[in-house]
Amino acid sequence: MTPPVIETRALAIGHGRQPLGRDIAFSLAAGEVLCLLGPNGSGKTTFFRTLLGLLPVLAGEVRVCGEAVAGWSRAAFARQVGYVPQAHAGVFPFTVAEVVLMGRLARIGRFSAPSRQDRDIAADCLDMLGILPLHDRVYTAISGGERQLVLIARALAQQPALLVMDEPTASLDFGNQIRVLDHIGRLRGQGMAVLMSTHQPEHALRVADRIALFNAGQVIADGPPAAMITPARLASLYGVSESAVSASLSPLLSPERNVLP
Repeated sequence: MTPPVIETRALAIGHGRQPLGRDIAFSLAAGEVLCLLGPNGSGKTTFFRTLLGLLPVLAGEVRVCGEAVAGWSRAAFARQVGYVPQAHAGVFPFTVAEVVLMGRLARIGRFSAPSRQDRDIAADCLDMLGILPLHDRVYTAISGGERQLVLIARALAQQPALLVMDEPTASLDFGNQIRVLDHIGRLRGQGMAVLMSTHQPEHALRVADRIALFNAGQVIADGPPAAMITPARLASLYGVSESAVSASLSPLLSPERNVLP
């Protein structure tokens, strides 16, 4: 059997020696999109940063493509896993094209120059997201929403097996949200695994094969979208009334007004 693209075994996460969550077990297969839903402060970003090796594992292990990643180099990890953070302002005046080309570094080596193929891959990623005309613009001079699209293009240029996206649509306007969600659907068709967090259940319903509900550093439920996006589950997760959730969800779930594919 093909191993999961990523899985955790008895994983404990937190900051310093203080655990936030323990015994986290989940897995994600190639060509699968899993959306993480949870309130602010629930530990989603800490979970992601631990999976990415940006925070140390407090206990247990993370495995990518069947192998424990504890001893991997950053370059080896970057060839398998791409990351789109919530936001990144930037400091140096790199062009948009140069930022996206940085996604190729794990493939070309630290002291090698990008090839024509590398530049074509970077341009294709910009084009897929509709921002190719920005390629010569200075990254720090474009809007926050445009920078977010550039970060997604940079991660795609890595050509990873797994793409981890921390609220990738949070700073985007409606049109760009739809473009990103549609592109996530295409990545599934290409066999890429996608793990993303969002605060918008309608986005999870649109693209997810599975939804995981996350709170207090734990995956408290994991299953198909229809089973996870219910008034009772979301009311419990976010600490609001079930009637309020029902009113918010009804436009999404009503057959007469269904906005989902």
